[in-house]
Amino acid sequence: MEISQIRYGFDIGGTKIEMAAYDRQLKQVLCHRISTPTGDYREFLSCIHQLVELADRELHTQGSIGIGLPGVTDPRSRRQLAVNVPCLTGHCLADDLAQALARPVEIENDCRCFALSEASTPQTDHLALVFGAIIGTGAGGGLVMNKQLHKGRNGLAGEWGHTPISAQLAQRYDLPLFTCNCGLTGCFERYVSGSGLLALSRHFGHPAENVPALIVSFRQGEPLAQRLMAMYVDILASALAGLQLLLDVDAFVLGGGLSNVGELYSLLPPAMSHWLLPGTEPAAVYPPVHGDSSGVRGAALLRQSWQ
Repeated sequence: MEISQIRYGFDIGGTKIEMAAYDRQLKQVLCHRISTPTGDYREFLSCIHQLVELADRELHTQGSIGIGLPGVTDPRSRRQLAVNVPCLTGHCLADDLAQALARPVEIENDCRCFALSEASTPQTDHLALVFGAIIGTGAGGGLVMNKQLHKGRNGLAGEWGHTPISAQLAQRYDLPLFTCNCGLTGCFERYVSGSGLLALSRHFGHPAENVPALIVSFRQGEPLAQRLMAMYVDILASALAGLQLLLDVDAFVLGGGLSNVGELYSLLPPAMSHWLLPGTEPAAVYPPVHGDSSGVRGAALLRQSWQ
């Protein structure tokens, strides 16, 4: 195999590292998983180095390298801020790995890797503008334009979870103004993520101990659960409609744990219509094709080749 044909993707989590290799047709040809060394930077570098060397030997090539991980890279200093993997914070990971591996290394937020992957599937291949929206532990995402990730000046493009809910929403449902971990107040993330939905259900007095239990109550027709889910859909619809008004995207692809709630795909488009200009057709809202595998697949897509 030629160098330009193989891409390595890394999905770095707080507990595990997944490494996968893909051929030119994006068929996965290799996959390895190891525990993440979160406390020692040199050990972390060594783990990545060993996985790359192993893949090079197994595939008789030198693949391009893309890495997806939670957190941000300072666009000026190139240093990482990674809460889930503390040993990376303050280090120039891309530069250190590039030197150790003798090839360029591209690093991106894991939510944007998800978006990049889901913009390259049969359901989205024909679309120019795709927004991947994660609704899981948090709420993040990425904007893909003609198969290219749009990053923005500060590398923050796609951080829709930290835009504020509207006064109209707060008034309509008498919503509490939750403080977000980012330091702002009223961020969408605090209402549409899994923890946000659970916080809303507790605020309005539902006894569900977790989101799956709330979804079961909703599907059983329990009145309070039905009202809570209608509220949740409206809040999420207002966020997506706001993105559509701003970006005029062709489609949204949902990711994260709540993307598994199948009812969302029929409920969201009509709910979005109420937040759009009259006569505007809501963008399509799709489930993910690759799901949990989109992180590592999108990371591999960060670099086409390195020579």
